[in-house]
Amino acid sequence: MKQQINRREWLLRLCFLTVGLVIAHLGVTLFLISNLGTDTFTVFAAGISHITGISVGLCHSGIQCVLIVLMILFTKGYIKTGSFICCLLGGPIIDVFNWLLGRFVTVDSPFVLRLTVMALGCIILSIGMALVIVSDAGTGPNDLVAVILTDKLHRFQFRTVRICCDLFFIIVGWLLGGVVGIGTVTAAFLVGPVVQIFLPVHRRNIERILDKYC
Repeated sequence: MKQQINRREWLLRLCFLTVGLVIAHLGVTLFLISNLGTDTFTVFAAGISHITGISVGLCHSGIQCVLIVLMILFTKGYIKTGSFICCLLGGPIIDVFNWLLGRFVTVDSPFVLRLTVMALGCIILSIGMALVIVSDAGTGPNDLVAVILTDKLHRFQFRTVRICCDLFFIIVGWLLGGVVGIGTVTAAFLVGPVVQIFLPVHRRNIERILDKYC
């Protein structure tokens, strides 16, 4: 009976992660179609793409795979099933949302509309990212960097560490040829704090659901 309950809880946590992943990558897509600068990690991937000639999508997946290997080798308990799910599903989810929404917002759209879409992208990305993190089923390796460093550096809050990580991705990506815009700067300074706001909210909701069904 205990094994069945554990299996049910794990499946629910994977569902929470998948929902959070879809929400987060909707936010990433809104950043992309606003044409005001991508999220910070994508700038990094674009910089790698610029110097290697490999597509941004492949660079994004490749970097995450490298991070997973490093985390498996040097950390314990952070890489879970959800981490691999994030690597495999992230790109296709962005492609689907881009296909659905890309026709409605373009580089020729009014600036106010693009700015609004970019701001929504920041908030939605943060909400989804927080849900993925508290699902405790694993999260994307790029997001785990800030989580691991927060755990190791007990003196700093998650939002501070996240901002520092995002600034690192931006600076290195820009130096390698990635494009930085107002959306990138916004993501660097707002995603971490907004994620921290929603972490306890999602955690309470998940615990309530698990208590009810498990």
